[in-house]
Amino acid sequence: MDPVTRALDELYRRISGLRGGEVASYIPELARADPEDFGIAITSMGGRCYRAGRADSEFTIQSVSKPFVYALALTDLGPDEMLGRVGVEPSGEAFNAVSLEPGTGRPANPMVNAGAIATTALVSASGPEARSARILDWLSAFAGRRLGYDEEVYASEAATGDRNRALAYLMRSAGSLREDPYEVTATYFRQCSVLVTAGDLAVMAATLANGGLNPVTGERVVDRGVAVRTLAVMATCGMYDGAGEWLLNVGLPAKSGVSGGLIAVGPGRFGVAVYSPPLDPAGNSVRGVAALTAMSERLALHLMHAPVHLAATVTDTGHGARSSRARSAEQAALLNGSSRRIIAVGAQGELEFTETEQLLGAVEGAVAGPPGWLVLDLMAVTGIRPGSAAMLAAGLADVARRGHRIVVAAQEPFLAAAADEHPAWQAFASRDDAVAWCEDQLLAGGPPADPPAARGGG
Repeated sequence: MDPVTRALDELYRRISGLRGGEVASYIPELARADPEDFGIAITSMGGRCYRAGRADSEFTIQSVSKPFVYALALTDLGPDEMLGRVGVEPSGEAFNAVSLEPGTGRPANPMVNAGAIATTALVSASGPEARSARILDWLSAFAGRRLGYDEEVYASEAATGDRNRALAYLMRSAGSLREDPYEVTATYFRQCSVLVTAGDLAVMAATLANGGLNPVTGERVVDRGVAVRTLAVMATCGMYDGAGEWLLNVGLPAKSGVSGGLIAVGPGRFGVAVYSPPLDPAGNSVRGVAALTAMSERLALHLMHAPVHLAATVTDTGHGARSSRARSAEQAALLNGSSRRIIAVGAQGELEFTETEQLLGAVEGAVAGPPGWLVLDLMAVTGIRPGSAAMLAAGLADVARRGHRIVVAAQEPFLAAAADEHPAWQAFASRDDAVAWCEDQLLAGGPPADPPAARGGG
């Protein structure tokens, strides 16, 4: 099991026992959800997907659809016209409140129901069916697979959606909604009934994080500027009247839904999704909020913590690393003939979640062959978060269990604490000393499958 999945599994086990909240029942079909359903998924900018728990359980997207449909309407209309039709200010009220601008009827923002209904009506189409089809195609492109509907939830929502219809009629009477209120709300209910999994939502969130480029399919779904504006609205309005506290404590653009879905976006880093039906009074998943709060704290994911990345994290990967140590002609020939046995992977800068995940990916690619010696060069690394250190240490332990000897070169004991749990490597104060030690072991005929005792974390 890779270190990211292991970390997700540990988080899943820790949060699974959390109780509290109520499954949404104002849409009768949603009340049938299993309150024990709980899944977590992450998709990285490299297109790698990690899951824990019931991340493949299907549920309806509900309000998590709002930022994606906003991106579609924004693409159709452009920023100026879109802002004239739907505002972007936090309402400070519940998701289904009457948040309309006095005099114009303009909704406060596209994340509350009034704004979402108005946004759905702004999607260009020849009629309601064409609009629904276009929205489904759009959501499917974000997810990277063809999505479908839950017809039972749609029927249940349509039968009990009087408040949303009332919002639409209020906007129509104020002049801010130009389409037929009944038809628009029917399209909105169908939009909310699209079936997804936490894994789907993680890919969708990662597409926004990646500037509109789906990292799994490689397809550009939306322009970067639209993705940026969508994330800004998510950051300020996505968690309804709890948006300020969310941004303070978790620090990631996010969007929740009454079926129990919750997405969060680390721009340029990852997309994460959680599914757990019991909701808090603000309409947000109880376990979802707890899981993402814990992830943000442990892995320093808060936007205000993000360092400036001026260079690539991984500096080199390759076989045949050699030291400056003088060798006899016979030794040099032996080392040259065994050049693929000593592998060096270098890194630089601050290692947070995204950088550590990239480094582990580079390590996995480098050690794909027979067991040898892996030199992890951290000499240019300036710092590593505790959660990232544990993740890296777990990855190195996995490599060691496959027969490779791990050697770490670092100026600082970044992995010292993690070494107590995963004592799988030797540590040296320079890359040259680390490579020379590996050469000595190879020349002495030491088997890579026999890991040495650690001299302390690197």
